[in-house]
Amino acid sequence: MKLGVSSYSLWQAMQSGDMDIVEAVGRIAELGGEHVEIVPLGFELVGHPELVTAIRRKAEEAGIEISNYAIGANFAGLDPASFEMEIERVKREVDVAAALGVKLMRHDAASSEDTSIRRFMADLPALAKACREIADYAAQYGITTSVENHGYYVQASDRVQALVNEVGRDNFRTTLDIGNFLCVDENPLVGVRNNTKLASIVHVKDFYIRPESADPGEGWFRSSGGTYLRGAIAGHGDLDIRAALRAIRDAGFNGYVSIEIEGMEPCMQATKIALDNVRRMWAEME
Repeated sequence: MKLGVSSYSLWQAMQSGDMDIVEAVGRIAELGGEHVEIVPLGFELVGHPELVTAIRRKAEEAGIEISNYAIGANFAGLDPASFEMEIERVKREVDVAAALGVKLMRHDAASSEDTSIRRFMADLPALAKACREIADYAAQYGITTSVENHGYYVQASDRVQALVNEVGRDNFRTTLDIGNFLCVDENPLVGVRNNTKLASIVHVKDFYIRPESADPGEGWFRSSGGTYLRGAIAGHGDLDIRAALRAIRDAGFNGYVSIEIEGMEPCMQATKIALDNVRRMWAEME
């Protein structure tokens, strides 16, 4: 297991101007991360090879790996021309992933206001076609692409499985976020156990959970079924992080594990605590 951090965890500091993405790579190394995932939030890498080079150079200087490149995408509900344009756009992002030197890349597959299973089954052939074409394109670089369980629409473990199986490519898997199943009211441990064998990379995230009747105020969002959720430091929230990590280890996963922070605490402190907590939990299972 290689424990690192998604650059998304430091978005709070990047958004405020306290650091940029290059500086964030160095900070993650200083915090003890063994790798960094690059999430182009607030900056673009397509068409900016100088920034790609700066990120790679900083990672090399800091002695940290770049593990994964994670972007958004949506192939649902598009007319044929827009559908093809979106595929081509994501292929240009695959070129960026190759330039970063990563062998893993996450791209979203779909979002929809109608999150029903009926709509998902109708969209599935087109989603699989797009993901298959992108995976085939990524194969020339030795890159494995993946879909994450998030966004409400392709979030439940069975929907992720359905898409991965429909794509039918060895280099198309899932970015497994151990907390995100909560957003569609699925037991996180069950979701993890269902999908660990399909994981190319794992995100460790925690949430505080409050019932629908709680009305806890600012800082919370709601699951698809109405439960209140708020991002937490891994180990501070209500998820059984130890059990999820044990399930991942017992399934034989030994790849990249990334901390994701999206809580209200100062992001640098929160990321350091989460790293220390997860590292200790994993070591205790040895």
